[in-house]
Amino acid sequence: MKSVPFNHPPMEAFVAALASLPDVGPARLRWLMSLGAPSEVWQRLLTHQVVAPPGISQSIVSRWFESAAAISPDALWSRCSELGIGVSCFGAPSYPPKLLSDPDPPVVLFHQGSPDALSIPSVAIVGTRRATAYGRAVAHELGSGLAASGICVVSGLAMGIDASAHAGAVESSGAPNWAAPAAVVGSGLDSPCPVRNRSLCAKVAASGVVLSEVPPGVPAAPWRFPVRNRILAGLAEVVVVVESAGGGGSMHTVREARERQLTVMAVPGPIKSPVSVGPHELLAEGALVCTGLQDVLAQLGRSAAPAETEFRMPPSADAAVVLECVGWLAVGMDRLSDRVDLPVDRFSAGLSELRRNGWVTLSDGVVERRAQPIAGPA
Repeated sequence: MKSVPFNHPPMEAFVAALASLPDVGPARLRWLMSLGAPSEVWQRLLTHQVVAPPGISQSIVSRWFESAAAISPDALWSRCSELGIGVSCFGAPSYPPKLLSDPDPPVVLFHQGSPDALSIPSVAIVGTRRATAYGRAVAHELGSGLAASGICVVSGLAMGIDASAHAGAVESSGAPNWAAPAAVVGSGLDSPCPVRNRSLCAKVAASGVVLSEVPPGVPAAPWRFPVRNRILAGLAEVVVVVESAGGGGSMHTVREARERQLTVMAVPGPIKSPVSVGPHELLAEGALVCTGLQDVLAQLGRSAAPAETEFRMPPSADAAVVLECVGWLAVGMDRLSDRVDLPVDRFSAGLSELRRNGWVTLSDGVVERRAQPIAGPA
């Protein structure tokens, strides 16, 4: 009997189904798409009429045959609709224009929120998941200032630097020229990783957009996270590295940015901090230094948006002594008290003042200095 072509689901449903097959990344999806119309390729998988090309074993293709029998493009499309997930194939009106000329563009993107958030200049802020209080404060400040200045902040919604940058962008939403943020995640939008950032993810989607190459229902896999870094780079005009180990994932984003001839900036940090190694290596290699918002805006030909800033009084004499002894590396309370040449009562009062005015944080007996004082008690 002659097979009946699939006509009911739209083309995007079959692309989503192809992307749902096991171990299908960008390159393999492009190959599958080269075999014909997505619905026709799907039918060939169902009837075992796909032959593995060089570089792909027939055992992998056999797994695709088995998986295709269990995947319904129609059900997958309905699931996307239920979750409010849009599907954009390369060249579609909702596909990010910045990626159309990218050397390695995604075949398909899943999104929650409005892709229009990406129609303005964007800056990617990336860094380690194991960020210090200094790094988190810098990322938050940059995210807030850039968004308030009308720049789309792009990051990966990971713990640490990514989350701090996105939180800063979201929290500055009351600014007159505010720009909504964008995120690129390495897991399906039905279960974005990490779990602790899902509330923040929802806020980014509600105001801006969250993107992924991973269809809903597909389990997260470690290899997908570095793969998504090329999209982060492709969406940005400038990439800023706040904190990173020398071989951290942020360095992969930097390599992608350099392949695209983008401006790379790095935030200098304490010379003895292990998460300063990456930025300092980048600076030695010629990356531009980022000492604050104005440095990034200057690369975009922008100036900072006017903002109401709450200025703190400088520390008192005793508090200044304590702050100097804290330095820029986390320090335990016992070691700090040994450094400070003050009576115990004046040391305690000075440290309390620094915490109260947001100069330092104290957690689990460890004191860390903030990049700059912030409003509210620490």
